[in-house]
Amino acid sequence: MTQPVEAKSRLSNFFNVLVQAFKGAEIDYTSISIRKAIVLLAIPMMLEMIMESVFVLVDLYFVGHLPNSAEAIQIVGLTESVLTIIYSLAMGLGMAATAVVARRIGEKNTEAASRAGMQTIAIATTISILISMAGLIFAKDILLLMGATESTATEGITFVRIMMGTSIAIMLLFLINGIFRGAGNAAIAMQSLFIANIINITLCPILIRGLGPIPALGLTGAALATAIGRSTGVLYQIYHLAKGSNNLKMKLAYLKPQAAQIKAIVKIAAPAVFQFSIASCSYIFLQELVATTAGEIGSAGFLTGLRLMMFFILPAWGLSNAAATLVGQNMGAGRIDRAEQSVLVTVKYAAIFMAVVTILFLTCGHLFASFFTEDQEVRKVAVEALRIMSYGFVLYGVGMVLISAFNGAGDTWTPTKINVVVFWLFQIPLAYFLAKYLTMGPTGVFIAIPVAEIGITIAAYIIFKRGNWKKTAV
Repeated sequence: MTQPVEAKSRLSNFFNVLVQAFKGAEIDYTSISIRKAIVLLAIPMMLEMIMESVFVLVDLYFVGHLPNSAEAIQIVGLTESVLTIIYSLAMGLGMAATAVVARRIGEKNTEAASRAGMQTIAIATTISILISMAGLIFAKDILLLMGATESTATEGITFVRIMMGTSIAIMLLFLINGIFRGAGNAAIAMQSLFIANIINITLCPILIRGLGPIPALGLTGAALATAIGRSTGVLYQIYHLAKGSNNLKMKLAYLKPQAAQIKAIVKIAAPAVFQFSIASCSYIFLQELVATTAGEIGSAGFLTGLRLMMFFILPAWGLSNAAATLVGQNMGAGRIDRAEQSVLVTVKYAAIFMAVVTILFLTCGHLFASFFTEDQEVRKVAVEALRIMSYGFVLYGVGMVLISAFNGAGDTWTPTKINVVVFWLFQIPLAYFLAKYLTMGPTGVFIAIPVAEIGITIAAYIIFKRGNWKKTAV
């Protein structure tokens, strides 16, 4: 009788933790068990990351079934590649906000945490305005620069203008969720993405295909649905910031520029933005290389494969974000040993998860690709990309957690240096050599991706064990 009772008790406890993770609560993550802390943070963060990638996958699904699907997929994919620059800015600022807010929360200084969050929002809003103007003016030129043909670039002008013109929604959605994650309010971050996705999924088929008096807008409808969904998610975030959720008590007065606070944020954010931009620009180069060696079909296939890859690995990114929060809060509380242990435990979970993803891609890659395109040639390229890239997934998951640990500690320069060396000095030359000189085409590009990610993991592990990140002041 004892074993069944114990099993039932453990199941009940696990269910209670799940409910707590979804609802969100004010918890001291520096005092509860590390495993429970990881679960409470990681579950909503993993779902948040999944739902972020759903935006692109929903667009790809519906536009992939338009009459000119290869062209439509390429426009969506190339635009998303450019938007990764905005994502990089948002994630860099979000990472800075997470590091500073988490450290202040660990120190039990909620007012300082709230001030830091609002200062970051002010910085992000200013940057977004400039990006929106550039997107509205240079939409066609951007697509041409990315390797699109004249006809494809002309067709995609409105799509680019809407997506880049509403960049403030992208920026704030990432950034404010970074603030919530730093404070340990991962559930609110998840909820905002859930609401945004429900709206996007509902509006996409209506605006793309038309319904009743609503005309079929095609690609323009996909852009409008995404923009409306993200904007609604941001409004939900602002509502919770305004009412004061858990550890955060935001006030409009905190938006008043504070030179010292802005300097501290920029000190962490600048290398973080550069860090994510390096990776984003690397992928932009790889996509351009595929487009020039394999044409529209190869480009559409690679982009489909990349979006599928991001959808499946983003939960591991959610795990790594949990590690960042735990590192920041525990360092703020002066518990360095607990910060390190949190990373090591999270690494194990990430490796297991990515092993499962690897098996899925190797066995079911063709099914995933067929869901997003009916073009057999595009599907063939996507399946090859998924198969080759999946070989490095387990170590990729480990690397993500280690990199996030540095960022959570406020040491954003270390991952930046690793990215410069591995992406720009190794991955890009390798991809170019394989694709061009060995005439391997897209296959050479696919091979360069897992090789580079494995290199990042090895470098991150060596530096993590040295322990200099433990001395970072925020």
